[in-house]
Amino acid sequence: MTCIGFLSVAPVVEGSMAEYVADAVDALEDFDVSYETTPMGTIVEAEDSRDLFDAAHAAHEAVDADRVETFLKIDDKRTVDQSAAEKVDAVEDVLGREARSGRADPGE
Repeated sequence: MTCIGFLSVAPVVEGSMAEYVADAVDALEDFDVSYETTPMGTIVEAEDSRDLFDAAHAAHEAVDADRVETFLKIDDKRTVDQSAAEKVDAVEDVLGREARSGRADPGE
């Protein structure tokens, strides 16, 4: 996979957005993409930008709210086949350690 995206889909509502975000994440299951949800958004990997756009569009449409904000950032490496995990591994190789703190919860 060479097309990696950072996707954030959020309704403009008061209170918890978890149910809405779950609907957006669930919509990704209908597409040939891999993904990992983080507290701030979802990393999505696809074979090409069309697959990524289609999955992001479905996630956006899956949120049933009066107002929905969607952010999609794309890294489309066209000459190198590199996964999101390999990109993190490269940073960790330079650091000589994991690219995270030793705390289980950054809010602690």
